[in-house]
Amino acid sequence: MDMRVLAFDGRMGASGDMILAALLDAGADPDVLAPVTDALEVEYKIDTVDKSGIAATSVDVFLTDDDSDGHDHEESDHDQGDSSHDHEHSHDHGNGHSHGHDHNHGHHDHGHDHDHDGVHAEGHGPHRSYLEVREIVADMDLEPAVERDALAIFELLGEAEAGVHGEDLESIHFHEVGADDAIADVVGAAALLHDLEPERVVTTPLATGGGTVSMSHGEYPIPAPAVVEIAERADWSLRGGPVDAELLTPTGAAILGHIAEGIETLPTLSLEGSGYGAGGYDLDPHPNVLRVLVGDGSGKGELVEDDIAVLETNLDDATPEVLGGLQESLADAGARDVSIIPATMKKSRPGHLVKVICKPDDRERVARALAEETGTLGIRDAGATHRWIATREFEAVTLEVDGDEYEVAVKIASDSEGNVYDVSAEYDDAAAVARETTLPIRTVLKRAEAAASVDRTGE
Repeated sequence: MDMRVLAFDGRMGASGDMILAALLDAGADPDVLAPVTDALEVEYKIDTVDKSGIAATSVDVFLTDDDSDGHDHEESDHDQGDSSHDHEHSHDHGNGHSHGHDHNHGHHDHGHDHDHDGVHAEGHGPHRSYLEVREIVADMDLEPAVERDALAIFELLGEAEAGVHGEDLESIHFHEVGADDAIADVVGAAALLHDLEPERVVTTPLATGGGTVSMSHGEYPIPAPAVVEIAERADWSLRGGPVDAELLTPTGAAILGHIAEGIETLPTLSLEGSGYGAGGYDLDPHPNVLRVLVGDGSGKGELVEDDIAVLETNLDDATPEVLGGLQESLADAGARDVSIIPATMKKSRPGHLVKVICKPDDRERVARALAEETGTLGIRDAGATHRWIATREFEAVTLEVDGDEYEVAVKIASDSEGNVYDVSAEYDDAAAVARETTLPIRTVLKRAEAAASVDRTGE
């Protein structure tokens, strides 16, 4: 069982157009962008540029409607502070993103916009509300999975902007981020990603850059406020530097926040392809590119190493209600796993040992939540370490009972070479089938696991 992995190298950040360009450079079919250009008055200008000696793909989004008012934009407030400050609005492409527009707009090395009659979409065109953007995306002729991802990315972007301004999601106007170029970036990235068909998408820590960014309400340090909001909700980590420029834009962060899980270093891959998406900055000697690697994630049959932190505390007076709620409350703070173990405390009194697994960067937030929820006076940190985890995937199997068909999800655990060593049906699905039939839950579980095993072996 090979797993097709798509890995982003986050050392120079990411923007919407850089993600588009990297996916195209890695072999995604540009024809899947047609629903965007059919629905909006925009076009993608795809070019090849040199970035510190690396041949990279660049993508610019242009308005095709000559009447578009290129000024209704106040710079996004957050959208990226474009370090390039050469335009006030920097938007999603901050990082150099592939377009020269974005930020670095001014200097793009693509040299193609001088011979283009259109107007850079960035910062131009109408501001749109979150609800308007959802409607535009829903009206496009998109594959269901692409539409789901695009809407989820805009929800993340909208929640971030709402969090920055203290407003409700439904009342948010995206300003720069709601312009047609942002829609082109988000929907385009979702479409190109699905065209490459990865089973897992990961990213190494994303560089934010440094310095400050000009937004409509003042100067803010990089990362911009919306990027910080998105990072709090995302699985990956941030890293400062390596230059004073806005390398990670809100749109780039939102796309990766939805599609990618965080890893510390690039995984072992049997490479099938790679791509370089150009940003708009010239940052010699640092190539301003987003690299993406695509390949088989299986290695030598080992489990996958995952960096974690382990927190623990002893509780001698926690109520059952508090203990029962810890799984949910600590997960909201970043916990990956919570174990509550009965223990004998001092003076032979009954109590509980709570052990929490989280990512190293989340340990402070998880510890605070644990203290607030339980009132514990001390939390031990076992230090950053690692765990060995199986590759997990879910397979839906169909069971026939008395002429009716029922679907049960089955979790398949394997090593990185695809050797399966555990097959377990989801209890809740099996319980639902048992309620509707005369079968015991245990029987449903066994049948579902047997069906999954047959599906995998073909026997």
